[in-house]
This record gives sequence, structure tokens and C-alpha cells, in this order.
Amino acid sequence: MKPMEPYTGFEQGPIRPPSEAGSLLIRITRNCPWNRCTFCPVYKGTQFSLRPVAHVLQDIDQVHAYVASILNAQKQDGGTAQGVRASQSIHPKDRDGVAWYAARNFVAGVMKSIFLQDGNSLIIKPDDLVRILEHLKQAFPDVERITSYARSHTIARISDDDLARFAASGLNRIHIGMESGSDAVLANVKKGSDKETQVLAGQKVKRAGIELSEYYMPGLGGRQLSRENALETADALNQINPDFIRLRWLALPDAAPLAAQYASGAFEKMGDVETAQELLLFLESLNGITSRVKSDHVLNLFPEVNGTLPEDRDKMAAVVKAFLSLNSKDQLVFCIGRRTHRMARLADLDDPAKRRSAEQMCDELGATEDNMDNIVESIIKQFI
Repeated sequence: MKPMEPYTGFEQGPIRPPSEAGSLLIRITRNCPWNRCTFCPVYKGTQFSLRPVAHVLQDIDQVHAYVASILNAQKQDGGTAQGVRASQSIHPKDRDGVAWYAARNFVAGVMKSIFLQDGNSLIIKPDDLVRILEHLKQAFPDVERITSYARSHTIARISDDDLARFAASGLNRIHIGMESGSDAVLANVKKGSDKETQVLAGQKVKRAGIELSEYYMPGLGGRQLSRENALETADALNQINPDFIRLRWLALPDAAPLAAQYASGAFEKMGDVETAQELLLFLESLNGITSRVKSDHVLNLFPEVNGTLPEDRDKMAAVVKAFLSLNSKDQLVFCIGRRTHRMARLADLDDPAKRRSAEQMCDELGATEDNMDNIVESIIKQFI
């Protein structure tokens, strides 16, 4: 038997959903077991591995001790923020800084949620996951949500009984990167799953009583498969009825293999206007479900496309329609304003100060209707 690797301290992975900003991050696996998706720049050149369960439990215990120290310092200081800062001085200089900052972030986030890293934590043995979940609940009994990423292919192979065990042990939300419901798109980007598996996995999670977030990536099919990407993804989600549908506008950092296909002309990436047209078709094709649509990522053009289906569908679609009805100059001002954080929503076009700021940025960048997509792409690359 291979000897267990030595424990080298608390670990954190590189990614989490935006909705887990205040969560305690507990790393169960390292990197992604699939790691072939061409749109994803993360984990490339890295090796997947499972962390020993004993190391994960040690991470939990270490954070628990730091949380207790921080809360004690807060109590002595009257519950003020100074108590958190003062608590740093009670630890030896050789303390695990990553664990301490994780504990401090967890306390600042009111200790209600935990996120299991990395890209597919459910790939570990079911008994091991249950052991970790039970240890988390024992250490932090007041936590309300424990969440993980998972691949559809992995969930499809987990028995309903084991998913029910996970739910009973405290796992109550799973994020699945569907990205697309089109078999052609999924094959093109080497997702390692098909529409049937995506639907099966989503339905299994729902049957287990676990909250489900599914991700849709407008633009992933490129110009050629844009319509299919919208319609097939909406159809898959209509069959699942996830609790959340999270939008993730396609962006292509240089490290993503799809970026090389784009540079060579093999992939026709769409600009903001065409991607908005796809998003509108997608929204209008969602039927018979009660999901909450969330536009909770900095890459998304329309943060205000948020709502609950079916009652808010027309309101969300109206935002996109309003953008598409603008003249090309106003579309330029909004896209540049939004991408440079001068504007947060479409209505900001009517704010004279924000509009003036966005127009000045257009001038500084030399942005015109003709080069808008290239300028936006260069801006986005600065923060991905």
C-alpha cells in the first residue's frame, strides 16, 4: 500500500462560485479529474489527486480552533471588528496563515455556509464524503449550507441511496456546470458529457432533496451553434427544473484551449450584441419551471437579469430586448461602461454622470461600433 503523503498544512483551491464568497472553503480534491473542457483555463498542466481524508479532517479541526479564538477575541472586545484583528496577536508566528485567514473570512461571513473544493468533490468514495460532512456538522453545527461542484458524469454514476446519504449528512446544494444542453456544443468543447446525462444527473440531485444550481454559458456554441445552444439548453433545464439557473457569459482567456481555436478561425466567437440575442432566445424558451435565474458573475453583461420563473421571465427578457433596441452608439457606450464598471445596469444610460464617464472611457480606449467587440474582449482579459 502506498504510504499516505505527509500533511503540509491547510489547503485552498483556486476557484469557488461567486455565491460562496463568505463561505469556508474546504479542499477535498486537488484540481479537476476531467480537465479537458476547452473553454476552461483552470487546472491546465496540473494533476488531479484526492486529498487524504485525515488531512481534510485536520483542516477542519484547525479552522475550528482559529474560529474559536477569533470569536473569543471578539467577545472580549465587545464583538467589534477590532476583536478580529486583535485575535491575530494571540497566535504564534508560525501559525498556518491560510487556515487563519479562512477562519477570519468565515467569521466575517457569519459562518452560515461551507464550500467543498475543488472541481468535482463528489468523485471521492461515498463513505469518505459522509465522514467529512459529518465532521463539518460536528465542528460547525449552526452552518446552514454545505455546497460542492460536481460533474454530471459523476453524479449519474452515484446511486440514489448515496445521494440521499449526502443530503442527510448536510450536503444541501450542488453546482453543476451544464454550460450547454446541445450535444454538438458539448462535444465541440470536450465537456465529457451529453444532454441525456446532464438531464439525468440534474433530476437525480433534485430527487435527493439537494438544491441544484445549473450553469448556462451564452455564446459557447459560437456563431454557428448559437441558436442550438439556446434552445437545447433551455429544453434540458425545462426537464430538470433546477433551483437556480446561473448565467456565465463566455470569455476566453489565453490559457483556455478554445482561445487558440478562436485565434485560428476554427471557432467564431460572438460579440456582446449577438450573445445578447442568444440569451433572449434562451430566456423566452424556458417554460414550465420555477427556477431562479441568477446573473451573478462579473462577466455577465446584464446583472439585472435576475428573477424567478415563470413570473419574472418577461421582465428579464425585457432588459435584453431594451438593449437590442438601442442604436449602435448607445450599445457601445453601455458595453464599454459595463465592462469598465462605469455602469452597473442598462438604466445607467439615463444617468448623465455615468453616461459621460462611459463616453469618456470609449474615447480613451478608441472604442467605436466597428471595434467594440475587440475592445471589450481586451478589457475582459484583464480580470479573468
